[in-house]
Amino acid sequence: MQSRVAVISIIISDNSSVENINALLHDYGEYIIGRMGVPYRTKQVNIISIAIDAPQDKINTLAGRIGRLSGVTAKTVYSAV
Repeated sequence: MQSRVAVISIIISDNSSVENINALLHDYGEYIIGRMGVPYRTKQVNIISIAIDAPQDKINTLAGRIGRLSGVTAKTVYSAV
């Protein structure tokens, strides 16, 4: 199956979801190119960007599972590659 390169942007406003996000990212670790996390304490949110190279269905599944967590928003941007 052909892979796609994408970035999943995650904003976490409920810190109780952090463990679940980390577990999901661990499960998809073979596809993750890199990860950057920024705690924005002023607004009490955490921002995570995930660069990923995977089949589109894997990316959609991961983003969907993350986005269904309480207090979490996830959006995906795909490259043309």
